[in-house]
Amino acid sequence: GSEDKIIKIWDVATGRETRSLRGHESTVTSVAFSPDGKTLASASEDKIIKIWDVATGRETRSLRGHESTVTSVAFSQDGKTLASGSWDKTIKLWDVASGKETRSLRGHESAVNSVAFSPDGKTLASASADKTIKLWDVATGRETRSLRGHENSVNSVAFSPDGKTLASGSVGKTVKLWDVATGGETRSLRGHESTVNSVAFSPDGKTLASGSWDKTVKLWDVAAGRETRSLRGHESAVNSVAFSPDDKTLASGSWDMTVMLLPYSTEEFVITNWSSQAAKDEARYGLKLDGISLVPYTPAASKSKP
Repeated sequence: GSEDKIIKIWDVATGRETRSLRGHESTVTSVAFSPDGKTLASASEDKIIKIWDVATGRETRSLRGHESTVTSVAFSQDGKTLASGSWDKTIKLWDVASGKETRSLRGHESAVNSVAFSPDGKTLASASADKTIKLWDVATGRETRSLRGHENSVNSVAFSPDGKTLASGSVGKTVKLWDVATGGETRSLRGHESTVNSVAFSPDGKTLASGSWDKTVKLWDVAAGRETRSLRGHESAVNSVAFSPDDKTLASGSWDMTVMLLPYSTEEFVITNWSSQAAKDEARYGLKLDGISLVPYTPAASKSKP
C-alpha cells in the first residue's frame, strides 16, 4: 500500500508487478492476504477496509465502521474473520463472507497500531500507543489479558507458530517476548538503537526477526533470547520484516526505497532490483513476503519516517 492510494501485487520470483488495485481515497496503511491467498484486505486513512479478489483484482466489498484511520488488518487462520485496528482506539471483527461487523472491541486508551490472530484463531492480540498489548477472546469479544511492560508505544505484535509466545516491538527500542498462557513477560531483547517497527517469527518458531529505525534487521534465538545476527545494508529505517513460508528467505522493506531478500542461513543479502520507480516508491512503506506475493504496507503514525 502507498500514499498514492494504490495497492500493488508483485511476483517475487520475477520482480514483476502483477496487479495494481485502485479504490481507496487516501493513503493505504495496511494490507493482508487471506490464508488461501485468494483474497486481499486493505486498510486506509479513508477509514475504509476493502476486500479484493486477488485473481481478478476486483474489489468485492467495502467495510465501513471505523471513525478514524484504519492502521492494521489481519485474517484469522480459517480466513473467515478479519480483524482491524484503528486510531479510533477500537478493534473490529468482520465476517469476511458477508462483510458485516460482528464485534467492536474497546479497551485501549490510544491508537491501535497492530493486530494479530493466534494460530488457532481463538485469541487476538492488539498493540497500542497506550503502551499496552491486549489479548482478546475472539468468540466472546472479552479482554482476557493486558500485557504491560513497554515504556512507549507498541508498534507490532506477532504470535509464534505454536501460539504459546507473543512478540512485540516498541518505540522504546526493545523487543519483548510474552507467555500467552500467563501473560508474563519472559524476555526483553535489547540491541536496537532506535524504534522497533516490526517483528516476525520464522515458520519453525526458532528465530525472531525485528526491523528498526536504526537501519538494521536483527535475528534472535527465541529459546535463548540471544541476538544471533545483525543485518546491515539498508540506508534508512526498516519498517517491515517477514519470513517466507518455506522458512528459507527473510524479506525487509525500508524507507531507503529498497526491498532486501536474505537467504538467512547465509550472510549474503540478495537485493531485489525492481523494474520501475513505482515499485521503489512502494518499498518505502515496507514489504511483507507471503508465498509469491510481496505485500507492501504503510506504517501507522507511530512508525512514521524518522
